[in-house]
Amino acid sequence: MYKNIIFDLGGVVVDFKPRDFLMDHFINKKAEDEVYDLTFGSKEWEDLDRGVITRGTANRIMLENAAAHGRTFEVQAVIDEWQSILRTNKRTVKTMCKLKMAGYRLYYLSNIPQDIIDEIRQRDFFPLFDGGIASCEVHLCKPDPRIFGVLMQKYGLAYDESIFIDDNKQNAQAAYNLGITGILYKNPKSFNRALGLCGVRLAGRPAQAQSQPKNIEIP
Repeated sequence: MYKNIIFDLGGVVVDFKPRDFLMDHFINKKAEDEVYDLTFGSKEWEDLDRGVITRGTANRIMLENAAAHGRTFEVQAVIDEWQSILRTNKRTVKTMCKLKMAGYRLYYLSNIPQDIIDEIRQRDFFPLFDGGIASCEVHLCKPDPRIFGVLMQKYGLAYDESIFIDDNKQNAQAAYNLGITGILYKNPKSFNRALGLCGVRLAGRPAQAQSQPKNIEIP
């Protein structure tokens, strides 16, 4: 029987589609790819998630690298505006509320910088969580199996009683490899179907589900 539902934040509970953001801004595939590599796909972005660099330092280095590629204007625009994409996914939050009412314990496990997790912790939905781990605070990032271990050990969670939801296939696979049922998040409708396949109810008492861990991907 599943007892714990673990959520990624960006891309699941909070919208995070950097490629769409770049496409809307630049409408040029070459520019989009170059700016992505200089920002969202950069070492500095990963270091922010890992909590080993400050936002100010990361922005400075990204702009220095951008200047070398003739992309200062574009990277500055990303730095100034990218947080606008972090809108709360209301449909996911609605499902979280139903899961909470059904008696499940909710946790988060997210690759996320310190300033962003600090802001998200102020949002109305955050008290739904019983706990969680932010990568920046433990200096580990998914899909490293150690970050899953930190979460499970901190809250005494059983691997075979837990479901993990992430929009990144590698991260969902990493959970599955550890014996946690992994759901690859694509949209709210397929997410709810995947929960159903696990025997999870969104209202009433939790249902008995198969004990064998699964890795679920639904179009």
